[in-house]
Amino acid sequence: MKPIRILYAEDDETLAFLTKDNLEQNGYEICHCSDGNICMEAFREHHFDLCILDIMLPKKDGFEIAAEIRMVNTEIPIIFLSAKTLKEDRLKGLRLGADDYLVKPFSIEELVLKIEIFLKRSQKTTFEKSVYEIGRYKFDCKNFVVYNEHEKITLTQREAELLKLFLDNKNVVLKREEILKMLWGDDDYFMGRSLDVFISRLRKILVNEAGISIENLHGIGFRFNVNS
Repeated sequence: MKPIRILYAEDDETLAFLTKDNLEQNGYEICHCSDGNICMEAFREHHFDLCILDIMLPKKDGFEIAAEIRMVNTEIPIIFLSAKTLKEDRLKGLRLGADDYLVKPFSIEELVLKIEIFLKRSQKTTFEKSVYEIGRYKFDCKNFVVYNEHEKITLTQREAELLKLFLDNKNVVLKREEILKMLWGDDDYFMGRSLDVFISRLRKILVNEAGISIENLHGIGFRFNVNS
């Protein structure tokens, strides 16, 4: 069985050594890069199963790297590690398609747990429905696209996962914490704020679809209403 290969971008030599060593002890194969350009070169030349990116990197920051990665690969899990604690930075990372954002200092145990969660999710082989009808639109959940004969709207991975979750649970109340744990594996404040952003965008896309709405049930969660 091939080892899991992780692309790890971090310019702090001490932190990089400790993190790399601990992850290797957990059985992962780590490719460490000390700047953004080297990181992207490695990504283009080799196969990886997951990316761990520091944000404050020389030559090209983690946000730029994530954006470039998502242009060519919409499915590989991306985890940000950063000393930046502003919620705006965290939201920016998640909007770029990152799967999680851990603030330094972080525990290796938490990082390993996140890695395991996202690898299981990305490696699932599924025969689930992949194209849904939503009013006048079709939703291709594997390619993160909502489209009709007049337009094509590309979603982030998180937005696509959320829309698929709603469509698989039409007219059913989903508790807020259930959604967060199903999509992120956690239900903290910052992920809750990200969820609100993604729901707002889905509402804008579907605003003119008669009989379709995302209902906010205060203090409980949401319901994707479809009146056929």
